[in-house]
Amino acid sequence: MQHIRARILGAAAGGGLPQWNCGCENCRMARAGDIPSQTQSSLAVSANGRDWAILNASPDIRAQLAATPELHPTGLRDMPLRSVLVTNGDIDHVAGLLTLREMQPFTLYATPGIHEVIAGNPVFAALAPSVVTRSPLALDTPAEIAPGLLATLFAVPGKVPLYMEGAEVETDLISEQTVGVELRAGSSRAFYIPGCARLDAALRARLSGAALVFFDGTLWRDDEMIAAGLGGKTGRRMGHMSMSGPEGSIAAFEGLDVGRKVFVHMNNTNPVLRPDAPERGTAERAGWTIGQDGMELSA
Repeated sequence: MQHIRARILGAAAGGGLPQWNCGCENCRMARAGDIPSQTQSSLAVSANGRDWAILNASPDIRAQLAATPELHPTGLRDMPLRSVLVTNGDIDHVAGLLTLREMQPFTLYATPGIHEVIAGNPVFAALAPSVVTRSPLALDTPAEIAPGLLATLFAVPGKVPLYMEGAEVETDLISEQTVGVELRAGSSRAFYIPGCARLDAALRARLSGAALVFFDGTLWRDDEMIAAGLGGKTGRRMGHMSMSGPEGSIAAFEGLDVGRKVFVHMNNTNPVLRPDAPERGTAERAGWTIGQDGMELSA
């Protein structure tokens, strides 16, 4: 019987942990080896343990592939990688595509809107079209991204990538630019939503009954970056729900019929990255798992 096997390749948000130019408490602890380092946002999924799809190609994908034996070559150039699917055009989700340019066949899935963003940057022509198939995937249309593994993209509240922002920025835009992924294998159902500005009624209904949900865990509190002296933007301005507070994801998921809830895409400032932090205890008591690199879960 098929089921969904998921391996977190990268649990951190853009910049990773430690971030190269950051001296916050978490980054200092990670450099000292006091807490685990985390690479940037990516998930590997399979229905049979042999054929794999990668959700989001982070800038750290070379190291992530090297650290994952299931994704190693099985011959000279025989790879178990069947496809890459990206959920938005953020740099931390598409830059790794340039690492996958060594004439290796796979299918690149994204919404038509995200494909337009990728096609509009000539550097991505390094992914030879004769080798890498670019497959537009319409919203709410299932596609088999690996043998036995179906993926359906759906819009979630978010915003366009930073490099596409104009004078006015809509931070909970519902469009092709920010999507979640519903995964199915046999009777198993899981979700991957690394970026989300708001858990609205439609999304709650969609998630109900899922065995496993990977969800946006960027910040613990909305003004986290400001309070740390590391930026002037709130989480809401960046298009992300916070974990805590009455409008946060922990509160939003209360009473929702979901089997296992896992936070991913955590910013280097997020206190839940410290195992002994009270914020982590609060999240875990609410039924959440704090994702980390190499963690494997099944549904």
